[in-house]
Amino acid sequence: MILEKIHSPADVKLLSGEECRQLCGELRTFLVEQVSKTGGHLASNLGAVELTVAIHRVFDTESDRLVFDVGHQCYVHKALTGRQELFSTLRQFGGLSGFPKPYESEHDAFIAGHASNSVSVALGMARARTLMEKQYSVLALIGDGALSGGLAYEGLNNAGASREPLIVILNDNGMSINPNVGAMSKHLTRLRSKPAYYHFKKWYHSLFGQHPMSSGLYRFNHRLKTLLKRAVLPNSTLFEDMGFTYLGPIDGHDLERMCNVLEWARELNGPVVVHVKTVKGKGYSFAEENPGKYHGVSPFDPTTGLVKVTGAETFSSVFGKTLSDAALQDSRICAITAAMADGTGLTSFAKKFPRRFFDVAIAEGHGVAMAAGMAKQGLIPVFAIYSTFLQRGYDMLIHDIALQELHVVLAVDRAGLVGSDGETHHGCFDALFLSEIPGFTVLCPSNFAELRGMLRTALFDCTGPVAVRYPRGGEGAFRANTTGAAAVRLRQGSDVTLLAYGVMINNVLAAAELLAKQGVNAEVLKLNRIAPLDRETIDEFFGHTDCLLVAEDSFGPGCVGQRVAAILAELGKAPKKLILKNLGKKFAPEGTVAQLEHRIGLDAESIARTVLEERGCG
Repeated sequence: MILEKIHSPADVKLLSGEECRQLCGELRTFLVEQVSKTGGHLASNLGAVELTVAIHRVFDTESDRLVFDVGHQCYVHKALTGRQELFSTLRQFGGLSGFPKPYESEHDAFIAGHASNSVSVALGMARARTLMEKQYSVLALIGDGALSGGLAYEGLNNAGASREPLIVILNDNGMSINPNVGAMSKHLTRLRSKPAYYHFKKWYHSLFGQHPMSSGLYRFNHRLKTLLKRAVLPNSTLFEDMGFTYLGPIDGHDLERMCNVLEWARELNGPVVVHVKTVKGKGYSFAEENPGKYHGVSPFDPTTGLVKVTGAETFSSVFGKTLSDAALQDSRICAITAAMADGTGLTSFAKKFPRRFFDVAIAEGHGVAMAAGMAKQGLIPVFAIYSTFLQRGYDMLIHDIALQELHVVLAVDRAGLVGSDGETHHGCFDALFLSEIPGFTVLCPSNFAELRGMLRTALFDCTGPVAVRYPRGGEGAFRANTTGAAAVRLRQGSDVTLLAYGVMINNVLAAAELLAKQGVNAEVLKLNRIAPLDRETIDEFFGHTDCLLVAEDSFGPGCVGQRVAAILAELGKAPKKLILKNLGKKFAPEGTVAQLEHRIGLDAESIARTVLEERGCG
């Protein structure tokens, strides 16, 4: 086994060509074995094996800076940089992150988790290198899917004009860029990726000195070459018009050729795009045939490819079914997703209403603005989006929707703690920033029945912008349908008031039961609507006990608990003791939701213990 002998990229550089090809095969076997146990991003990593090995053959990521876009494809990189033995802990509490994290290794240049920022970050690093007179290479590894995000083009436009030495590796698995076709295209691709071509090009440039464009002959040949390339390699012109030297497309599974091209890209000493064609899921038939299913996958049987999960309903699936039913009732209802149709439960809607379904790809800001335009002209757009990605459309929420009080419905999926993807993916900001945008209504269902009811309320009873926020996974023990009320008292009590919203109500109710066994009578209040928080509701439901504990799986500054406390103070009903249980100002790591809640102090036992300690009973 060659992989067992790889402890750092230096070991990769010592391998022969044949040993490298064997290493690639072993890496694929390793990935399937490990991800089948822990879950994770499989197909993207299988497709990037040779590419990643080539990068480590040519560059030294301990000093050279490799910036991943999103980071889904970083597993091979981690395996080659001394972290093989940690893969049994992948995406688990206290274990190996599924994304690049500089605190794990000096080989991880920058944190990644959201798309389209790699070129901008890499350009910043390149500028720092030049200003500080350092010597190292900077690479941005971006997938073609991430090129649907506008930030990628902002970075490319500035990077090409900068003339900074920078290599952008475009990992194209056929999702976004049209393929080049024809025999001439294939011939030029092979020609341009051979070392002899690079040596000839360097020699040809040297004939005309440091300023070749001053030569009429060079300018004529350059124009002729450009016209030919535009005819047979149309993708190249986009990048060259921005100021990049374009190399490719290259077979990303041809290791020797990849190494040659990367060496040439480094020698060019300027902005370069290396266009690499790969097959997502390469080497594992199930992933090749269905790369979407194995993009982010739960634990599965590596022999059969069957995922080890039940077919239980989730908030996402209930949302999708409810929206489809509503769309039968009202033809104005449309659905929007940002490359997350399956994850947000919209697959069935897309099949039933193809003309009313819109996938904007990884372009969340555009999705928000497009929804605003649709609403302005009389449609009812529903943008289903993960909470963590809604952050990318914040300006549009204010400028394009709220200012005109447009009836856009946001289905905010993965709100709160989401588990194994870690700090880049927890949805712990939306409850804060949505509630602070003037005119927004924010509804928080605690179970499937309330999701069905609140979604219909958002669609048919509200007039301005509405967000319905719900977590990943299934519902808890609380199943009552309290839709229609801004707040509800679920339990009478005289010693302490416990307040929560969404699925956190399950923890609070369980904590009240634990407290009752200790002789503490806890009142339990549930907010169904966290924005707007009106004085009448707060005055009616709050102020019956001297102690108020608010449990939220969000960050602390600007949280619902603070806002409730401020209104109570204005009403002259401030509690003598206010306890805010939330994330404070700390990001939560990877782990199951239960593990993270326990660590933060949001599980039932921790909530009950906090109350007892405050009362001097702990």
